[in-house]
Amino acid sequence: MPREYLKKAPLTSASDAADVQATVQEILSAIEAGGDEKALEYAAKFDKYDGNVVLSRTEIDAASALVPEKLKQDIRFAHDNVRRFAEAQKETLKDIEVEIVPGLIAGQKSIPCNAAGCYVPGGRYSHIASAIMTVTTAKVAGCQHIVACSPPRADIGIAPAIIYTADLCGADTIMAMGGVQGVAAMTFGLFGLPKADILVGPGNQFVAEAKRILFGRVGIDMFAGPTDSLIIADRSADASIVAADLVGQAEHGYNSPVWLVTDDRELGEKVMELVPGLIADLPETNRKNAEAAWRDYAEVILCADRKEMAETADEYAPEHLTVQAEDLPWWLDTLQCYGSLFLGEETTVAFGDKASGTNHVLPTSGAASYTGGLSVHKYMKIVTWQRATREGAKPVAEATARISRLEGMEGHARTADIRLRKYFPDETFDLSAHG
Repeated sequence: MPREYLKKAPLTSASDAADVQATVQEILSAIEAGGDEKALEYAAKFDKYDGNVVLSRTEIDAASALVPEKLKQDIRFAHDNVRRFAEAQKETLKDIEVEIVPGLIAGQKSIPCNAAGCYVPGGRYSHIASAIMTVTTAKVAGCQHIVACSPPRADIGIAPAIIYTADLCGADTIMAMGGVQGVAAMTFGLFGLPKADILVGPGNQFVAEAKRILFGRVGIDMFAGPTDSLIIADRSADASIVAADLVGQAEHGYNSPVWLVTDDRELGEKVMELVPGLIADLPETNRKNAEAAWRDYAEVILCADRKEMAETADEYAPEHLTVQAEDLPWWLDTLQCYGSLFLGEETTVAFGDKASGTNHVLPTSGAASYTGGLSVHKYMKIVTWQRATREGAKPVAEATARISRLEGMEGHARTADIRLRKYFPDETFDLSAHG
């Protein structure tokens, strides 16, 4: 049977993407020209905050003292999990060298970026976990200076738990500045900070656009849109858990898509019946977000079999992909396009979002078809090197001269010629493009 939509979304995550480019570009240009003073003007305008921007050790310690010990224990637990997973990821990057031809050695090195700028959202929700995910991985990668930047609340500043977390995870500087002005401050090296080599972390559409505009002069983790999640569920799945997981992700924002892909009509219909009640039971802000996301962006898709379910999931290339179905090894082997995969009822996206160890900064809006999420690797530059003996250089120089002349690049060819004449003065070489 053809794929059937039990619920079809009237909108997509790109439907109401505001054209913020001009606004963001104007702010970036003004701050680059005006420096610290201009950044502070925007902070006063948008953050409604006039406190210290670069937090002192005293301020960090005072904020940390306000965090309950039980929460500190949870943060330390999550940090330890993320750190250990990041360390294991780093171990997969090895410096290598190989003898390409006799006498010619080529190699690869992994070098961390010097300065990392980590944006930690703190507006609608205080994203403690984003500080863990971004700062910890930068620290494990070996970045020499890490800035954690988070929007302060008027007359209050950054949430104490974010400050405690960023400090615990290894931030060298904690900056109370949000939005485009925060991104600009890290990029341009304001307030005495080193210029960021890479910007990472989620944010609203203005933060995302700022990173998009600045990409090229600074590295970024990815282009980020609204968070999205897809659940694959067969008849073995528990409808109440599937519904709860969909609602748990829909609360992110009004335009956060959630999708259910199933081969069981009864399950799909039961989930659709359960979701509204679960949403209604949420706190007000969460409820409004989830209501809009479910109404405008959610889909329930009925497929013929698991092969079509897998193909559908790969087509959507979701940020988060959950499988609550039989034969989990088959799904792990078959699925190809996702930011992070959650196999079985015993795990859920929220585990990865908060504490299980894998990173929650992931590709959205279908980008999982070509990239993965934030990891230690994102902070690393994979560079190459080579050296050669004169005998090792000989065949490479001959090939280089002839290929260069075939391409019409005579200057390149002559850099090979001069070495052959110097190293092998008694030999004659045919270095023409057409032998």
